[in-house]
Order: sequence, then structure tokens, then C-alpha cells
Amino acid sequence: MPTLLASDGCRVTYDVSGKGQALLLIPGLGGAASFWNDIVPLLVDRYKVISFDHRGTGRSDRPLGKYSVSRIAQDAVEILRAENVDTAHIVGHSTGGLVAQFIALDAPALVRSLVISGSWEKPDARFVAMFEARLAVLRAAGPIEYQKLTHAIGFPSSFLEANTALLDRAIENAADALSPPEVAAARIEMLLADERSGDLQRIAARTLIIGATDDALIPFAHSQTLAAMIPGARLAVIDGAHFFPRVHPERYAKTVREFLEETDEQ
Repeated sequence: MPTLLASDGCRVTYDVSGKGQALLLIPGLGGAASFWNDIVPLLVDRYKVISFDHRGTGRSDRPLGKYSVSRIAQDAVEILRAENVDTAHIVGHSTGGLVAQFIALDAPALVRSLVISGSWEKPDARFVAMFEARLAVLRAAGPIEYQKLTHAIGFPSSFLEANTALLDRAIENAADALSPPEVAAARIEMLLADERSGDLQRIAARTLIIGATDDALIPFAHSQTLAAMIPGARLAVIDGAHFFPRVHPERYAKTVREFLEETDEQ
């Protein structure tokens, strides 16, 4: 369990497994590397897989104050440099997809290819309403109700019914996962302010966009827009609501792997 002492003094914890070309997996708003637990074993035979807990989440430090996507992207870049990585495939889901955009724009030489799933190009009116409402639930009802709402919006009913024990544990752990509440709120607030849509045409990395047509949290239209704005980007569909990498890990890993292998062969 390596730990990076970031350039501003924040400790960011990450995991490394496998050997080969570096592959960085960036989780979403929950921020925990464990989001990828079902995906990592499907990729480590070919790739050196690196995943990390965002600052403000998981095992990493949780400093008070303002949070930004650019700072999380900088943490990711510093992790890659600490691991002596010259180039890496970058995969980000949801908020992680936004972080991946920032990395591709600010450290393009590090990016061998880019996979952005369940993400967006900029907040629109629906996005703002959704995340302001989620922020209000967190503040007024607390972390347990916030986590229940996240599950209801983010997973298909069939997955919720088939994984009650797993999801119940997430609800039981919500108070710890979202502590301190000021940090959890600041991480939501950064999503209402940070975007680089005007720069997306500058992304030169080979890019795959993956979206779900049944995603109620980040509608599929955002994936279509990303694919149109990033030059040469390819668009793929994996339905399964917003958390489709967890709902369909084998399909997700296969889709990502095929794209990375195509890139490596070029």
C-alpha cells in the first residue's frame, strides 16, 4: 500500500499490482480505489495496474478546504512519476473521467491512451440540479440517506436486489466514508465549478468513451457529446445504469482491454 506525499503535503494512498505497460484507474466521486476491485484482476496479467484513493476519501488524507479536479489530476500525475512511469493508459469513471480529461490536457506526454466512462464534458442545468440536490441530501439528511440515494440512482434494481449484503455494508460504512462531511461536500461542490470543455479539442490521445443509455445520474448524452468534442474519439455502450463497471465488470474490462491492446499494437 504505497503512499504519495503530494507536492502540497497531502498523503495520497494507492495500490499497484501486475506488470507491463502502466494502466491508471481513477474512481468516481466516492474516490476509493476499491471501486475497481472486480476490474483489476481481469487486467493485471498484461498491465501494471495503479489505482488510488482520491484526497478526501478512503485511506488518503482528508484535508479541510476547497477541493478541485485539477489538484486530484496533479496527484495522479505525481503518483505515476513516483512509480517511474513514462506513459500510461488512463481510465477514469464518472468524476474519474473528468480527472482523466485534465490529465490528458495538462500532462499529454504521460497519456498513452484515454478511456472515459460514465462522465461528462461540463455541468448542464440537469447536472447542476442533480448534484445540488445530492449535496442538500448529504447536508440535511446525512451520509446514510445520501448513500441510499446514490445506490437508488446509480444501480439497476436487479443489481440492488442481488447484492443486498454488499450494498448494506456500504450504507453501514457511509458515515466513515463521507467523513468529515465538510470534505464530502467540498468534493461535490468542485464538480459544479470545474470543467475544461473548451479545451477538449486539444486532446491528442487515442480515446474511448463508454456510456450507458440507462444512466440516470449522468445521461448518455454527455458521453455522446464527449465523443463528438474529442478528436477521433470512439463511443461504446455498456448499459447497467451509472455504476456499470461494477454491474458488468467482465464486459467493462473486455471493452477496455481490447481498446488498450489495439493502442499497444499501433
